[in-house]
Amino acid sequence: MHTGEIKQFFGRKVAIDASMSIYQFLIAVRQNDGQQLMSETGETTSHLMGMFYRTLRIVDNGIKPAYVFDGKPPTLKSGELAKRYARRDEATKAGEEAKETGTAEDVDKFSRRTVRVTKEHNDECKRLLRLMGIPYVEAPCEAEAQCAVLARAGKVYAAASEDMDTLCYAPQVLLRHLTFSEQRKMPISEIIFAQVLQGLDMPLAQFIDLCILLGCDYCDAIKGIGPATALKLIREHGSLEELLPVLRQGKYVVPEDWPYKDARELFLHPDVRAAEEIELAWEAPDVAGLVQFLVTEKGFNEDRVRSAAARLQKNLKTAQQGRLDGFFQVLPKSKDELAQGKRKAEDKATERRKKQKDESATRKAAKRAPKQAK
Repeated sequence: MHTGEIKQFFGRKVAIDASMSIYQFLIAVRQNDGQQLMSETGETTSHLMGMFYRTLRIVDNGIKPAYVFDGKPPTLKSGELAKRYARRDEATKAGEEAKETGTAEDVDKFSRRTVRVTKEHNDECKRLLRLMGIPYVEAPCEAEAQCAVLARAGKVYAAASEDMDTLCYAPQVLLRHLTFSEQRKMPISEIIFAQVLQGLDMPLAQFIDLCILLGCDYCDAIKGIGPATALKLIREHGSLEELLPVLRQGKYVVPEDWPYKDARELFLHPDVRAAEEIELAWEAPDVAGLVQFLVTEKGFNEDRVRSAAARLQKNLKTAQQGRLDGFFQVLPKSKDELAQGKRKAEDKATERRKKQKDESATRKAAKRAPKQAK
């Protein structure tokens, strides 16, 4: 995994998990008192404020975003969704109690836990993106799966999502923190999927089994099995089919109806639109439409909206410029190169620990010296 500034992705096209981003905006884009942003008519606008200005920041840095919206969730996800609904219900009740007996911090904390993305939020964000000239795709099922397909087909450079399950769909590249606010100063994480498989020295099917074993949207994790243990077990046994009988004979409790095969199938053969059916086009923004929607209907500041629209129009043209590395095929590192890099990292870590140990010993000796002098 590499980390860097957003500007290093200048000239890239990126498919962004829209539902995940909107959820983040509803949680993070708030007033000073912790309440969501509202229009004069009492409508929530946090999602629109986040989508407008975070997308503008992305385009300002020469990136061409395309958003992908969730479709109907797979039946296998119903258990995870039920848990989320239950957690929201608990947070709602706790929030009501906090209003009576708790602090403002408690009220704010539980309020954020009750957030959910509605059809209205999605529809308003789609309208906003059309007016901005930013393309979006409606996935038949999971947005992150559709993002990965677009990345593998070369329609975009990377999928962008905070959901690590995205890796199970084998995107070429996964970007994290792309839609975070600039104030958080969070570097962009770039995960090259081929390097992940090379580093773990396992094929895709084994990697998916590893992720399922650790827990995903479709299967609960098996209690007591952490990342190190899961990696060791998958390497020893090769697949979940070979591993589960061993686990059931030991100390681990594996549900009889644990749907790992169905989960694997969803990762390997997700319900997505074929990439060749999708054309991504970035257009000039509809300034009048943006003013009507954001200013007249939602109460945004007109000068800021017009200024942002001008930047958007200018920078979408700038993003058309190609990158030099777009003319070359970037090959993943060989096993020998990865091993050499790992050895260098281990040598540096050893040297750093030795230096810290020596410095610690010097400080202790310096503290003892005055006592010995007396």
